[in-house]
Amino acid sequence: MSRYRGPRLRVVRRLGGLPGLSRKSPRKTYPPGQHGQARKKRSEYAVRLEEKQKLRYNYGVTEKQLIRYVRKARRATGSTGTALLEMLEMRLDNTIFRLGMAGTIPGARQLVNHGHITVNGRVVNIASYQCRPGDVIAVRDRDRSRRLVETNMEYPGLANLPSHLEFDKNTFTGKVNGIIEREWIALQINELLVIEYYSRMA
Repeated sequence: MSRYRGPRLRVVRRLGGLPGLSRKSPRKTYPPGQHGQARKKRSEYAVRLEEKQKLRYNYGVTEKQLIRYVRKARRATGSTGTALLEMLEMRLDNTIFRLGMAGTIPGARQLVNHGHITVNGRVVNIASYQCRPGDVIAVRDRDRSRRLVETNMEYPGLANLPSHLEFDKNTFTGKVNGIIEREWIALQINELLVIEYYSRMA
């Protein structure tokens, strides 16, 4: 299944708040479609599927990528669900979004893909690059790149900077000081249901 490029507010209405997908909030609070306002009982499978879709749409990953992240998380020490969220949060596109250089994760991905971002002094154009503690993330030293980020910073996606990041607004330089803690993850999700979804699919 490829990356979603359809109407974002439709997804937000269906799944609830997705801070990485859209800054806008929908006028209608019920899900889209003919039966959006009709209350219907959801099965356990539907609940797990919805939690998985929240992850996919918020972080902008494909089904294949998400399965790979789940497999890596299973091999990691500690809680599988927490390890999965940490890996998704430490992606370069998400880190740029959390630094405030872009209003959404798709916007941050575009900055990376177009070569506007450097990591430790080298241009990195792979959005899925895993940031590590000590990485210095900066805007490329070009007028066009700086103008783009300046414009984006007028309308940041999330106001609060997580404790594992620091950012200098004068030089457009950020630093990763550690791994994100669970309480700083903005997405409201039950990650255990996502792990359960994939364990039952296997």
